Amino acid sequence: MLSTLRSDCKPFNVDESFLPTDSPRLGSLTRLLDVAVQLGVEHDLDRILRIATQGVCDAVGCDRASLFLADNDKRELLTRVVTELEIEEIRHPFDRGIIGWVATSLEVLCVPDPHQDARWDSSVDRRTGFRTQNILAAPILSVPDRRLLGVLQLLNKSVGFDPLDERLVQAFAAHVAIALERCRLEDEARQHEALRQTLETGRKIQSSLLPAELPAIPGYEVAAWWQPAEFVSGDYYDWLPQDNGEWSFVIGDVSGHGLAAALLMASVRAMARVLSQTESDPKAFVEILRESIEPDLSTGRFITLLCVTIDPQSHQARLWNAGHGPAYIVRADSGTCEKIAANSMPLGFPCLPGTSTATVTSLTPGDLVLMGTDGVIEVTDESGTMYGVTRLLEAVRKHRHASVSEIVSAIAADVQAYHGLPAPPDDTTLVIIRRQPQD
Repeated sequence: MLSTLRSDCKPFNVDESFLPTDSPRLGSLTRLLDVAVQLGVEHDLDRILRIATQGVCDAVGCDRASLFLADNDKRELLTRVVTELEIEEIRHPFDRGIIGWVATSLEVLCVPDPHQDARWDSSVDRRTGFRTQNILAAPILSVPDRRLLGVLQLLNKSVGFDPLDERLVQAFAAHVAIALERCRLEDEARQHEALRQTLETGRKIQSSLLPAELPAIPGYEVAAWWQPAEFVSGDYYDWLPQDNGEWSFVIGDVSGHGLAAALLMASVRAMARVLSQTESDPKAFVEILRESIEPDLSTGRFITLLCVTIDPQSHQARLWNAGHGPAYIVRADSGTCEKIAANSMPLGFPCLPGTSTATVTSLTPGDLVLMGTDGVIEVTDESGTMYGVTRLLEAVRKHRHASVSEIVSAIAADVQAYHGLPAPPDDTTLVIIRRQPQD
C-alpha cells in the first residue's frame, strides 16, 4: 500500500547534532531503543531496575551504573540495583554528595574529577575500595509532576563523559521513570483490588450477622431494609426473643460509616445478643449496653440506639430511646404518627437526667412501629433538599394498608429514586413492625 504526504504537512525538525555517525554511538542508540522496548513490557520492579542499569552501562560504556530510588519522606536515596557492588546497599541523604545534589536540584550533573568537587562524598569509595574517577548522574522524574523517583548514576568512563552521554542518560532516566510509574500504578491497583475483596468479604460476614429470617410472632408482621453506604455499615438492627415470650427489637446507628463503624456495630451486636438472654427490660438493656460499649468509643464516636419490647399477648410495647431517630408509631385508626421521644442521650454522650422508666404504649390492630436510621431521611436530591421525615411518614401512611414488606419496598424505592445514586451517601436501615389488622 502506498502512502502520500500532504503538501500542507509541516516538516519534522531533527536535531542533527544529536545523531551520531560513528558506529559506537549508533550502538548506544540501538541499546537505548532495546532497553526502552524491554522496559515497556516489564512489570517486575527489580527486573526493571536491572534492565535499566545494565542497559545504560552498556550504552554509555562506563564501568559501573547505580540506580537509587528516592524515599521522599525520609529524604534518602537507596540503592536497589547496582551493576557491581561490594556492599549490600547504600543509603544516601539528599543533602550530601553528588547524587544528593542531583536529587535536590533535579538537574543532570557531570563531574570530570569528583575528588576536586566540594560536593563529593568519598565514604562509599572508602567502604568498597572502589576508586571513582568521573561521574554522570541524572534525576528520574515522574512525567506528570516532576516528582523525584530516583537518581541514575554512571561511574568511570575511560575517555570521560561527553554531552551525548548526558543526553543518553536523560533518555534512559525518562524511560525508567515511565516504567517505575507504571509499576507503582499496577501495584496500587493490586492493593486496591485486594482491599476491595477484603471489604467484600467483610460485607458478607456483616450481612451474616444481621437476622437471617423474619421472626415468626403470632399476630405481627415484620420487614426490614438495610443498605450500607460502603462495603460495610455502622447500622445495626436485630430482633431478640425473650424467655417470657416477649420480643425485643433493636436498631442502632454508629456515627460515621465504613470499617471503623462496622467493627463497633459488630461489638454492639455481640453484646446485645448476650445481654438479651438475661435482660428483657428495654431501659436496663440499653443502659447496660451503654456501660459495656462506651470504653470502646473513641473521642467523637457515639451510637444512637432504640429498643422496643413487645408482648404479643397483651400487645403492650415498652420503649427506650437513646437519642435515636427516625422512630414513630403510626396509628391505624387515624393515621397519626406519634414520635418515639428520646429517654436518654446516645451512647458515648455524657448521661443527663432523664425519664426513670421505659415509655409504655399499647398497639391496636393495624398499628405500625417504624424504626429507621438517619440515612433514610437525610439523603438529598439534586437541589440539596433532604428527603426528610415528612416525606417518609407520608409514604408510610400512603401504603399502610399494604403488607409491611410492600411498605418497606415502596419506601426503599422512593428513597433510592430521590437521591439517584448507586449507593446511598450514608448507611440506611428501616424496620417496620405491625400488629396485624383484625378481619
